[in-house]
Amino acid sequence: MIRYILGRLIWVIPVMIGVTIIVFSITYLTPGDPVQSILGVNYTQEAYDAKKIELGLDGSYLTQLTRYIWKAFTQFDFGTSFQTRIPIAVEISNRLPISIRISISGLLLMVAIGLPLGMISALKQYSVLDTTLTGLALLLAAIPGFVLALLALILFGVVLRWLPIAGIRSWQGWILPIACSAVGGIAVYLRMARTTMLEVIRQDYIRTARAKGQAEGVVIRKHALKNCLIPLVTVFGGMLTMMFSGSIIIKTIFALPGMGMYMMSGIVARDYPVINGVVLMISFMVCVINILVDILYAFIDPRIRAHYQSKKQKEAVTRLLQAGEEAS
Repeated sequence: MIRYILGRLIWVIPVMIGVTIIVFSITYLTPGDPVQSILGVNYTQEAYDAKKIELGLDGSYLTQLTRYIWKAFTQFDFGTSFQTRIPIAVEISNRLPISIRISISGLLLMVAIGLPLGMISALKQYSVLDTTLTGLALLLAAIPGFVLALLALILFGVVLRWLPIAGIRSWQGWILPIACSAVGGIAVYLRMARTTMLEVIRQDYIRTARAKGQAEGVVIRKHALKNCLIPLVTVFGGMLTMMFSGSIIIKTIFALPGMGMYMMSGIVARDYPVINGVVLMISFMVCVINILVDILYAFIDPRIRAHYQSKKQKEAVTRLLQAGEEAS
């Protein structure tokens, strides 16, 4: 198990370095001059050169890239914002909890609603309820997240005035962003849970469990649901990644002081350290999520654990199996 986790952790290093090189190269080669955008129109060459040195843009591409990678990976220093002169790490540490809270809350809402509805839809296949839930899931999955956010903002914030349209000054400000982040995931999870459950409940071991007289609830919980977990955990990890990295527009629409607003402000102002730092942090969170999903795989499926067992552990398991066969 330890070898399995270490193997996944080692892969994070080249992935993060690759992401850093790609993002830094894109911002470096992007047309435009951040020094000119800061100084404006009227400036002298001396002021331009001094500002360029202050921002750390005086070196070559390789010099800047090497310096950035060294500081980011050894000192956790993502640089300083061109506009505010505030360290990127400080801004991220203040804004990251908001993004994580919205993503985790949306994910829990997705599982709490999507999983039971998907199971009910599979157990009531071809019924009116199944048709209604499937059609509703298709409709929700087809609506883009930003469109849904705008419609919810207009309906509940402007027309009905039930909820605030921006900010998180109270607990009510969290409702629309979390709900809009979770709606697409609910639709996907409902369909995935339905499809997986339909495949499992048709297996021979499910019919055997029912033939033994076990209650339907026991059959579903102990046998069917357990064997649905691998694909559901896969979707779980993918949706958490999408909610964390893909809900930037939704957070911007609701003016939340999270990673989304920070990222958009950096793009508009050509604040390259902000862009690089936010993308690097999002990439790290995605890697962490994937590692956690892989660890869950090992706990759910014993075949994955067996693949990474040491030679002594495999020999001990083999002896136990042989002893069981001899005893029988």
